[in-house]
Amino acid sequence: MTTLAEALRTGTVVADGGLSTELESRGHDVTSSLWSARLLRDDPAAVTDAHAAFARAGAQVATTASYQASFPGFAAAGIDGSQARMLMVRSVQLARDGLALAGRDGWVAASIGPYGAFLADGSEYTGDYADHVSVAEMRAFHRPRLAVLAEAGADVLACETLPAAAEVEALLAELAELGVPAWLSLTSTTGPDGVARTRRGERLDEVCAMARDVDAVIAVGVNCTDPAGVPAAVAAAGASGKPGVAYPNSGEAWDATARRWTGRPGVGDASGWLAAGARLVGGCCRVRPDDVRALADAVR
Repeated sequence: MTTLAEALRTGTVVADGGLSTELESRGHDVTSSLWSARLLRDDPAAVTDAHAAFARAGAQVATTASYQASFPGFAAAGIDGSQARMLMVRSVQLARDGLALAGRDGWVAASIGPYGAFLADGSEYTGDYADHVSVAEMRAFHRPRLAVLAEAGADVLACETLPAAAEVEALLAELAELGVPAWLSLTSTTGPDGVARTRRGERLDEVCAMARDVDAVIAVGVNCTDPAGVPAAVAAAGASGKPGVAYPNSGEAWDATARRWTGRPGVGDASGWLAAGARLVGGCCRVRPDDVRALADAVR
């Protein structure tokens, strides 16, 4: 099978959707600080089944349940280092098993969530921790799990939902040393002026351009963002010189007072993403297998 990098150079690849959303919809509790990573220990078969559902819908990339899997995060949940390593490795195998269960060839992307995901306080959507966590500290946080997930046989490391330039800097330094394929995906906003920015307010084009000379990075773009802002964000990510990445949320908004999702779900028109330079397309929060099927049909 061709590498993901080669596939992105020659065409469009469909990624999966919101793994935690799918697990939650199947009755699993993903409200702990470990989110879907808890099921790597407690119900691995459920993770495999969710991966298979997306693959049957047309996803060619299975993204592992490791977004909030980190050694400090597991330790806080009473899971020691050796078991944490085993669960990270398991996440890659479960994704591979899900593709096989669906009878599909594809690539496994090891999810690497931001430092804010470990904090489990929503700060991955603000990047506020960049005020007091240094680049060196972020590098030290990410380094062990990057190595474990790479050694586990993931086809690509999906460094995703990154809210700040400082964390991009940290991950780029680690990826350059590790030398394994990776994509970078930031969470962004697009203002009334049409300018895409990180959640910290930095110009997205300037941050994405930091990846231009890092050979390990095979694609750059955005995820966990409003579909309406994707074309501008993907265009800005083009400053990296890499194929674009776009896997937004469903378009709904969370009403914290009423504790419910509002708005009309739908990932939007992917043609605008492709025109802006996206070559890896999928969905994030609240994006289900049926949404991925519609997206795959649109891409074809």
